[in-house]
Amino acid sequence: MRFLPVFLDLQSGVVLLVGAGDLVRAKLRLLTSAGARVRWFATDGNYDLGGLEDAEAARIEAATGDPLTADLSNVLAVLCAGAGDIGVAMSARAKAVGLPVNVMDDLAHSTFIFPAIVDRGDVVVAVGTGGASPVVARRVRERIEAVLPARIGDLASFIGGFRKSMHERIPEFSLRRRFWERVIDGPIGALVLAGRRTEAETALKDITDPSGFAGANAQGKAEGWVTLVGAGPGDPDLLTVKALRALQDADVVFYDELVSAEILDRIRRDASRIPVGRRVGKPGIGQDNINQLLIDAAKAGQRVVRLKGGDPFVFGRGGEEIEALRQAGIACSVVPGITAGLGAASQFEVPLTYRREATRITFLTAHKASDAEKVDWSVLTDDKMTIVVYMGMTAAPSVRAGLLAAGRSPQTPVGVFARVTRPDAQAAVGRLESLPDLIEQIDGGPAVLIIGDVVAHSAPWRQSNLDEQFYLDDVISNLLEAAE
Repeated sequence: MRFLPVFLDLQSGVVLLVGAGDLVRAKLRLLTSAGARVRWFATDGNYDLGGLEDAEAARIEAATGDPLTADLSNVLAVLCAGAGDIGVAMSARAKAVGLPVNVMDDLAHSTFIFPAIVDRGDVVVAVGTGGASPVVARRVRERIEAVLPARIGDLASFIGGFRKSMHERIPEFSLRRRFWERVIDGPIGALVLAGRRTEAETALKDITDPSGFAGANAQGKAEGWVTLVGAGPGDPDLLTVKALRALQDADVVFYDELVSAEILDRIRRDASRIPVGRRVGKPGIGQDNINQLLIDAAKAGQRVVRLKGGDPFVFGRGGEEIEALRQAGIACSVVPGITAGLGAASQFEVPLTYRREATRITFLTAHKASDAEKVDWSVLTDDKMTIVVYMGMTAAPSVRAGLLAAGRSPQTPVGVFARVTRPDAQAAVGRLESLPDLIEQIDGGPAVLIIGDVVAHSAPWRQSNLDEQFYLDDVISNLLEAAE
């Protein structure tokens, strides 16, 4: 993030605007709609306001003279639009006295940029791309405009009118925040958004026990709970809406080692983040300790998220954590995530089932060779079964040996799919007999193995021309045998 989003108090000074033409008039409309007082130096001498309303026009001062020598004592920002070379000179002058300056479409001479704006009164959303692509920012703004309630600004002002009185009645910060969340998400907030503000005010005033409304226990503390959230395989865009809401509501997040930094960025800024995961070959704090951390945090009244890679109930020990929480009397819930096997299938176009070719799927884990040796491979030899192996890189030789010994064809297509859905995702495909060699082509995990005829339908398989290569190998082998 190169540009930090900030909001200027336009009542604290004058905005100095330099420029001409349609570009500068667009800035005039934006500034006056925000209530700014503007001192405008028209570089072409044309002070036509372009049809602004009288109330807006009254806030514009048509300045004369040279802007490069103008008084800057009460100026809070300098803007240049359609100003030509004067814009560059004004930038140097503004920087010399420490004033923020924007020269339109000139990042090199700007110390701030204009975002795309969603204006809902007291609620303003700013969308920026660091100046790289205003068109992308506008597209994001359009998406936000489509989903943001029209009266969300009214809701903000409604809450603002009661904040001070509720602060006195609910001194504990976490309980007070939970009170307002219940107001916003419940019937009172719905009344405001429906334009029935008077009814909403009556309903809020009728709350005689704000702490009880917020969910306080007998000791006056907020009752905590735990949400197990599936982070998916790495791409933050694959988080569910419910998962995002949980991350924004959390007071503390205990996360696995493999949860990506991009997903951690979705956590509320002032929430505590505590890593509790482990990597292969490195010690962790242990599942019992993790369970106790969750229980202790919830008993302290915190809203806890246990953020787990993939899906909490697919090789994620989510069942053990839920059981421990229930025994401790802690309220808990689960938000599913996209498991790595499904992430690999979608990214690399591997249809895990395929009519008449693959009618069953088995998911298993083989963290190390000893895990693979415990698997009953004899039940996995059906060529219409797709096998998805989690954490199978280290155990790949044992996986191959187990399947071959049980009778699975050495020519069975297989794929190794690493870091799926992330920017550095990687795939290697081949035949079961060459599985360990495929592992060597991968630059580190985590990875899933997919074994079965469906891999031959995948994008990496098509791109590798493996069918033609194996056909040529068979022809050459047959020719050599005939020559002997």
